[in-house]
Amino acid sequence: MEPQPQPWQPNPEALTEILVTIHESTSTNQAAQRSITQKLNQFTRSPEYIAYLAYILSSLDKEEERIRTIAGFLLKNNARFILSAPQHVAHYVKHAILQAFTDSSIMIRNAASQDIVTFLGTLEPRNWPECLQHLVNTLDSPDVDRQEAAFNALEKACEDYPRKLDIEIGGTRPLDYMIPKFLQLSEHPSSKIRSHAVACLSYFVPINCQSLFVHIDTFIACLFKRASDEDPSALVLLLAARPDKLMPEMANVAEYMLYSTKDKNENVALEACEFWLTFAEDPELAPFLAPLLEKVAPVLLDCMVYGEDDLLWLEGDVEDAAVPDKETDIKPRHYSGGKGHSFDRDGAGDEAPAESKPRIGAYGEELADSDEEDDYDYDDDDFADEMSTEWNLRKCAAAALDVLAVRFSGQLLDHLLGPLKEKLWSSDWLQRESGILALGAMAEGCIEAIEPHLPTLIPYLINTLNDSKPLVRSITCWTLGRYASWCTQPISEEHKNNYFIPTMEGLLRMVLDNNKRVQEAGCSAFATLEEDAGPELSPYLEPVLRNLYQHKNMLILYDAVGTLADAVGRALQNPLYVDILMPPLTKRWSKLADDDEDLIPLLECLASVTIAMGPAFLPYAGPVFERCCNIIHTSLLQYQQYQQNPDLEEPDKSFLVVALDLLSGLTQGLGPNMDSFINSSSPHLLQLLTVCLKHPQAPVRQSAYALVGDMAVNCFSALRPAMPGIMNELVLQLDPEPKFEFVSASNNAAWSVGEVALRYGRDDPEFQQWVNPLISRLIPILLHPKAPRSLHENAAVSIGRIGLMHPNHVAPHLGEFAQAWCQALYEIRDNEEKDSAFRGLCTLVQTNPAGIAKSLLWFCNSIVRWNHPSPELNQMFQTLLQGFKSHDPQGWAAQVAMFPPAIQERLQQRYGV
Repeated sequence: MEPQPQPWQPNPEALTEILVTIHESTSTNQAAQRSITQKLNQFTRSPEYIAYLAYILSSLDKEEERIRTIAGFLLKNNARFILSAPQHVAHYVKHAILQAFTDSSIMIRNAASQDIVTFLGTLEPRNWPECLQHLVNTLDSPDVDRQEAAFNALEKACEDYPRKLDIEIGGTRPLDYMIPKFLQLSEHPSSKIRSHAVACLSYFVPINCQSLFVHIDTFIACLFKRASDEDPSALVLLLAARPDKLMPEMANVAEYMLYSTKDKNENVALEACEFWLTFAEDPELAPFLAPLLEKVAPVLLDCMVYGEDDLLWLEGDVEDAAVPDKETDIKPRHYSGGKGHSFDRDGAGDEAPAESKPRIGAYGEELADSDEEDDYDYDDDDFADEMSTEWNLRKCAAAALDVLAVRFSGQLLDHLLGPLKEKLWSSDWLQRESGILALGAMAEGCIEAIEPHLPTLIPYLINTLNDSKPLVRSITCWTLGRYASWCTQPISEEHKNNYFIPTMEGLLRMVLDNNKRVQEAGCSAFATLEEDAGPELSPYLEPVLRNLYQHKNMLILYDAVGTLADAVGRALQNPLYVDILMPPLTKRWSKLADDDEDLIPLLECLASVTIAMGPAFLPYAGPVFERCCNIIHTSLLQYQQYQQNPDLEEPDKSFLVVALDLLSGLTQGLGPNMDSFINSSSPHLLQLLTVCLKHPQAPVRQSAYALVGDMAVNCFSALRPAMPGIMNELVLQLDPEPKFEFVSASNNAAWSVGEVALRYGRDDPEFQQWVNPLISRLIPILLHPKAPRSLHENAAVSIGRIGLMHPNHVAPHLGEFAQAWCQALYEIRDNEEKDSAFRGLCTLVQTNPAGIAKSLLWFCNSIVRWNHPSPELNQMFQTLLQGFKSHDPQGWAAQVAMFPPAIQERLQQRYGV
């Protein structure tokens, strides 16, 4: 037997010191607060600190409850220290928390309950099984208060870490006895206890917990039994995890959910509405949903009318354009902290909805954070700010209608045409408003079915922009934005005159509306129109610019001008437009100090303008370049001070990010004209840039790597001297499994290195030293199953480009990555980057033909997926394929015979193999 450690005992002096500090912490004096925080932080250096806190919470019953409760909160915040605490300290803390959980004071019990949840998660249940056992035993307590306290803690644990509970401890699975206990308590007379039981059970649905699925039929029966007092959320979770179990019951489930969707209690209705959203999102469930559309669609339509609570919240009926903006009022539409590099895909089903299209720079770098995980984010701009910021019934119904439209298209419209007409032509403005929202929500999926009606609907919407209710005007802007791509089609002069010009004029009027919500919706919709119209807008630039410049709100103006510049591109070089655009921007620029937050959107707008104006921006470039360098220099100095003295407030990274982005814009606009600015900068821009590449904040690194890539493309001779320092940082940034917030920085690093490799040229001796370190980081990224898709694509393009320039160094590795490489890029749309990457791959195949042998199917698939390869690339494909065939005609024929028919046909048609 191991000797038991001596039980822990508090030292009276240390206890007094900690107690005095906790008492002082309740004072309101700010200077005192800071020194107390420092003192409390110093206590954490003692391995026994958490034991003292546990002692104060559980055993000092002479002390006032408030002080004991604060000790409980401090204990929770320091829970991580139990992992490194001496055994006797850990043992005491665990014992003391459970003791406090049975205290007579509810405040102490609540603090202990939070400690239990946190410590159980930190230690993991496997290392504190007696706590789990204690909580489950307390569920049988005759004292309802204690029973409920235990359930509160268990429900929070089930919510926060269900997977940590789904384990085996000492040969038994706790959930094997917990789940039957929860099912039993779902029949309890108290509705609170029933509600806890169902909630605990439902957290195990999404993790596919076998201990629950053994009892799935009992669980479903329990949900139906509880239908009268439960919200429908558990059914929503079940539908997502185990639809097969709900389908046989679908008739009952659908009736219940339709009934709940109409519930007067908004929370119940929202949960039920989420059920329809989840149902619609699963393509395999479409056959089960189709027969219900006729009933479901009109109910969703009715859920989209503003409730009285929404209207109180919105206060949308006022003309408030003269009221000064609060900082929270108007956010620029695009600023996301840094440019990210990504590609367009050809693959069906991967298209993001039109609203969330990223803005693409001159070389395809992305100018706003993309949907990294390709998920459809309904809380995005899509159903955005004409509705309250929280997810609510109206938004959920609109999102569900959007997905149903994508899934069922014309079939959905058939069921909705009647009810929709009634709403659109209703005399009640709330009904009209909800009809217009529905029309916008259906735009993406039902466009073909709605198109015949658009010649009536678009003029109706343009007319509705005159409505006296601001909420009607703002939703109409959003819906017109959703149909912008139809309005901007260059079908005919007539189409342009009837739809495009009136929509453009109407939205420009809304940008100058008397109500801020309308201004913002108008601006956002106008930006969408600009993006869809692109060069079609060029003939109207003068009136559009003059109109926009009447706007009093600078943020909206910068946003609209920036998007306009992205849309019309080099058409902005016209001296007439430069003369309208630049004087007001320069005037505003000269009034703002380097640390004025209003400078951020102005710099961002200028980044778009410089790219569009190109060489025409040269007369304005000197001061802009100089100011960007000063902002970067100052920001880096501030950050350095902060790192040396962490008590200072962390500097705002936004200035640094936008200054780097504006330099990227200048570089793309001015090209080689940048050399003289860079070479005469002091402190030298490239020294500053190299420091930015090491910055701890990911968005700063992200923009810094975008600038490296843009300089490589546009003014490589100025960048080249700094490359050794840059490459040392760049190699480290290439991480196969970056933290989520670092993905864009890794993306831009991977993209920029490909651009740099191309500019050095074939077999360049200076670049050669970096080929192996780079390839040894890029291949693991490409092969890593969890790396985000955008990172796979950028890594593949750069491997191809490095291979194009240094085939002898890269070709020996071809067999390792060929299949993953082809898989990463076959869906990317044809463009110059993809072309150079594929020329690199072909060069590697020529150098090491054996390397492609195992991946021939993938290679051929990626070749036939090209629509328009460049003549040079097409010739490389031809030569390689003919070479394979002539080298071993029988072997080739045998392999091709096993390819899918579509690939065989295309190889035959295009390349005669």
